[in-house]
Amino acid sequence: MAANSVLTHRNVGVLTVAAVAAPEIVTSAWIDQQLAETYARNGLSRNILADLAGIEARRWWPEGVTFEQAAAHAGRKALDESGIDPEGVGMLISTSVCKHHLEPSVACVVHHELSLPTSCLNFDVSNACLGFINGMQIAAAAIDAGSIDYALVVDGEGSRHTQQATIARLQQPGATSADVFDEFASLTLGSGAAAAVLCRMDKHPEAHRLIGGIARGGTQHNALCVGDLDQMRTDSHGLMLAGLDLAEAAWKHSGHDFDWEVGMDHYIVHQVSQRHTDLLCERLGIDPDRCPRTFPHYGNVGPAAIPITLAEHQDRIAPGERVLCMGIGSGLNTSFTEIVW
Repeated sequence: MAANSVLTHRNVGVLTVAAVAAPEIVTSAWIDQQLAETYARNGLSRNILADLAGIEARRWWPEGVTFEQAAAHAGRKALDESGIDPEGVGMLISTSVCKHHLEPSVACVVHHELSLPTSCLNFDVSNACLGFINGMQIAAAAIDAGSIDYALVVDGEGSRHTQQATIARLQQPGATSADVFDEFASLTLGSGAAAAVLCRMDKHPEAHRLIGGIARGGTQHNALCVGDLDQMRTDSHGLMLAGLDLAEAAWKHSGHDFDWEVGMDHYIVHQVSQRHTDLLCERLGIDPDRCPRTFPHYGNVGPAAIPITLAEHQDRIAPGERVLCMGIGSGLNTSFTEIVW
């Protein structure tokens, strides 16, 4: 079996990680209530979202708030907390899955909103729920190459439109239990934004060192989850099993590159559901108490989930402790990245 892609960084630190929560709380109980007739007609549990996914609520942005505005809000927060001059940012990467249009890039709007310098290279990177990790990897490579001193990685996601459209479809008299489960994953999504500032460690020894990590592809599973802003159809069970298999294969092939088997201090895993998290910990022999969980109240916020969880948990991380960010994205791909705090 082929080995993983291995990425190592020499002089890269994470200066700040910031998150912005969307303000409107949408409970699973409310969504279940909207679909009560469909559930009853098909013999489904009235509390299916909480029972199957462990998700009690998710967030929505107010009407009119764009994905670009959300990403820029998080970017501004990360820059303010970093204390650096925005004129020094040499690269901006937007990793949002959600886009209102194909062009221009989300990064263009965020760049303008943040008044970043004209010399700042800006572009989008999209890889389902792995986009933010990939953005950090690309930015780290540019810093190690000496091309830039600072990079800003941002992400803004929103589930309002998708979930409203999904609820409307599932309220139709002909909606079956198969339709509910085909679109079940859409109902677990959430809204939020996150950003990180990456820097050169030799300029900022106080930063958190980005060690590196691995990546692995299992793209034969590219049809398990296919979606856009209007509809996402997912083989949730098949996606979970294939993703766990891929993560386990990547983990087993990382021993000669990293010593993660000795146990990390914190595991920041992509937030999908209770079942997914439990099985991931079981497969990889991870202490579940070292996996902070944000999905019960935020849902699955796509690529923003890992940085949101890291931002919320960072006050509990002591200097010198090892943090492993672990993601699985539709397609399928998986990637793990280590940070020493």
